[in-house]
Amino acid sequence: MENTDAIKSHHDLLVWKASMDFVVDIYHATATFPRTEQFALANQIQRAAVSIPSNIAEGHARQSTSDYLHFLSIAQGSLAEVDTQLELAIRLGYLDQGAFDSLQQSATAIGRMLTNLQQSLRKRLAASKPARRPQSPTPNP
Repeated sequence: MENTDAIKSHHDLLVWKASMDFVVDIYHATATFPRTEQFALANQIQRAAVSIPSNIAEGHARQSTSDYLHFLSIAQGSLAEVDTQLELAIRLGYLDQGAFDSLQQSATAIGRMLTNLQQSLRKRLAASKPARRPQSPTPNP
């Protein structure tokens, strides 16, 4: 889990680093797709993969924890998009099983890191809100 207090820049986030590595791996894997797919499925997978670290970085740069959580949610959605597209790529025979398994393993790890970071930020957000005092019941007239 990320120690959000020690993080000064998105460059310090393990999930950002892992997702940047994931993008590089995606580009290498999609380079082997058929030429007819270079501007179709390959490009779509690449754009979705790039969206993951981009949204982590943008969220981190925002001034509010709520905004940060919103962008992490978008990153999580992009990860699900990549997962779906990789599944399609293997079904179409564009990826070999080894490349697919490696990318899926990375995606799973990134998904866990995103979830852990979101949970940590939600806890911090909840702790920063003042506790609500229970209201006393109003008497019935």
